[in-house]
Amino acid sequence: MARARKRAKGSVSGSAGRFGARYGRFIRKRVDEMEKISRAAHLCPRCDQVSVRRQGTGIWECRKCGFKFAGGAYTPETPAQRMALRSIERPEVKGE
Repeated sequence: MARARKRAKGSVSGSAGRFGARYGRFIRKRVDEMEKISRAAHLCPRCDQVSVRRQGTGIWECRKCGFKFAGGAYTPETPAQRMALRSIERPEVKGE
C-alpha cells in the first residue's frame, strides 16, 4: 500500500496559488474557500435543480429555468436571508 504524502503546512493550492508567496497564508486560504463556493453550482429556489451560477456581485441565475435573483456576493443565500425566510414560513398562531 502506498503511503499518503504529507502536504507542506504553509502551502495553499487551488485558485489562490496565483498569488504566490504574497498576502499571507490565511488570506490566500480564505480567498480559495470563497472562490470555491462562488464558482460552484447551487440549488435553485424555484426548480430545485443544482444549476444556479453566479453572474456578478450578488446576481445569481439558474441555467435550467432562467430564474434570476439577488443573493449574497459570494453565496446565493446569506445567513440573514435564511433567518428572514424562516420567520416568513412560520405559521401564525390564532386564538392567543
